Amino acid sequence: MVRVLLVDDDEAVRTPLARALVLDGHAVTEASDGAHALETFIEDEAGFDLMISDIRMPLMDGIQLALAVAAKRPGFPIILMTGYAEQRERAKELEGLVDDVLIKPFPLGDFRKAVRELIARRDLG
Repeated sequence: MVRVLLVDDDEAVRTPLARALVLDGHAVTEASDGAHALETFIEDEAGFDLMISDIRMPLMDGIQLALAVAAKRPGFPIILMTGYAEQRERAKELEGLVDDVLIKPFPLGDFRKAVRELIARRDLG
């Protein structure tokens, strides 16, 4: 079982993604913004195996969050998600820090496949 920190400010996006992860046998902790996610990560850093985060969020965006998480735990597996072209360009700057950037909207099956592939590639499961 992989322990996932799932971060998205849009509950309509976050809830089905969390449900899919649980159906795939993972433990999921949800956060609705980057600041809350970072606080949650710091409180239980060893408790997470993977972070999946939207990029565009209030308070702290997913790129700032990814940088903070990577500083605390270098090499930590991170998947970012975005539906905005300018955010995709910003995410390119994180090459080597993030494992994947998923472009919204995406089919749930593609999301699940990306997570499975990362888990297998990083030997997390």
